[in-house]
Amino acid sequence: MRSRGVFFSAVLFSLTVLAALSAPSCSDEKTPPTPEQPTPPPPPLAITNPILPGDYADPSVVRVGEEYWAATTSSEWAPQFPLLKSKDLLQWELVGNIFQTQPEWSEAHYWAPQLVVDNGRFFVLYTAKKKGGPLCVAVATAPAISGPYTDHGPLVCQDLGSIDGAMTRDENGKLFLVWKEDGNSQGLPTPIWAQPLAEDGTRLTGEKTALIMNDVPWEGQLVEGPDVFRHNGYFYIFYAGSGCCGKECNYGVGVARSKNLLSGWEKNPLNPILKNNESFKCPGHGSVVTDSLGRDYFLYHAYRVTDSVYTGRQGMLDPITWGDDNWPTINSRHGPGGQVLAKPQVFFDDFTSPTPVLGWQWPVGIKPVSSIANGELTLAPPAEAATDRTGGVLARSSPSANYTVEAVLDRTGLTAGTVAGLSAFGDPDNSLGVALNGTNVELWQRQWKDGKSTTQVPASTNAPAGPKLYLRITARQGHLFRFSFSADGTTWSPVGDELNGDYLPPWDRGIRVALTAGGVTGASAKFDSLRITPE
Repeated sequence: MRSRGVFFSAVLFSLTVLAALSAPSCSDEKTPPTPEQPTPPPPPLAITNPILPGDYADPSVVRVGEEYWAATTSSEWAPQFPLLKSKDLLQWELVGNIFQTQPEWSEAHYWAPQLVVDNGRFFVLYTAKKKGGPLCVAVATAPAISGPYTDHGPLVCQDLGSIDGAMTRDENGKLFLVWKEDGNSQGLPTPIWAQPLAEDGTRLTGEKTALIMNDVPWEGQLVEGPDVFRHNGYFYIFYAGSGCCGKECNYGVGVARSKNLLSGWEKNPLNPILKNNESFKCPGHGSVVTDSLGRDYFLYHAYRVTDSVYTGRQGMLDPITWGDDNWPTINSRHGPGGQVLAKPQVFFDDFTSPTPVLGWQWPVGIKPVSSIANGELTLAPPAEAATDRTGGVLARSSPSANYTVEAVLDRTGLTAGTVAGLSAFGDPDNSLGVALNGTNVELWQRQWKDGKSTTQVPASTNAPAGPKLYLRITARQGHLFRFSFSADGTTWSPVGDELNGDYLPPWDRGIRVALTAGGVTGASAKFDSLRITPE
């Protein structure tokens, strides 16, 4: 019995060992695959705002290949609509203007150029005032985003005014114009309309349909600046609400969405998604662009708090974050984001290029006569403005609230009777500056008041001898100006007291730094250089 039990025990042990050896180990078991995780989006760009220091209002942006292109409002300055290019959305180069001469049908108010790329075609929609008529949305086309642009004139000119055009295709691929009716100009609502366009984009067809209008308190007297963007099955309108401009502005950014272009629009209950903070105020009127990595950004304008309205509405960039609810946010609704630019770059032009460097401007309808030769700029007013001491103006956007400007005037190049100098320039009726008038250096001030423009000369002193006269303006807080002159650019003498130019900036523009010449028929002056140094 014992040996039989031993036998069975041995057999049982052997079977147990064999079973154990043939059983798969834990390491041999097939591990279930780990679910594939979605690739997280790359971090957004490291942005320093403003990315466009100076007066760059109502920017629109598109991506063409690996480049980004933007255009901005020029308002009452020519040439119309600055055109800029960037490789990375951060560093921008001014490469020209949409128009070198104003469209024949128009006379003023060159606002809100909207660049459009559609099926390999290039458009710009823009706002301008029709001669003797209302504000209109017009269109121009080009063979490339860089131009040249051929104007096709107005698309729509409603009695109350039509502004802020955009172009999109509906869910069926039909081309549409989207724009604002400017009802707030008469205390009326401001619907955002959509109407079919002919396939060539140069004329309206069909009937218009209202998409949204100002109907919630934060939007105040208006909604405007629509930019239509598609994301995850929705149409989105990024728009601006309330007052855009000036010291009392209260602009902000809202967004609405719909599955269909012509119906079903709902506004984000958390609007506005972009409002003031401690660094910037009155953000708004921008457009959305998607970069090559699939990240969405909003290019728009805002006033920098430290510069106030005197520098103008500056170009800003922020990333867009999309929530699980398919609503976008910008900087978690904490206002404009990014680092704050410490100091814009110095500008210097010594007129050694055959033509002036890009960025020089003049008042609409008052183009000066200018040329460059032998390292000097010759500036003269048009004949119809010759007797005005600021009849000839070439100007540049002021870069910040605190800066120093120096110009070198060649006294040997002055025609008799010419008044020539350096100005802080708002518009032809509002400016101030320092100028050489005969043998005197004058401090002068011009202001529109009581229905007329009046020029005063609060200070005058003898000019130093010598072939060159150096002129300087020092600006602080954007609107306080001191003036001085020098025979050699080293030893400076003040002229007059500090002047308050808080009246200078027009409603929608910043102050320009300007070279001026005029005062007599045949007036002409020569300048050696201009330098603008932000402080």
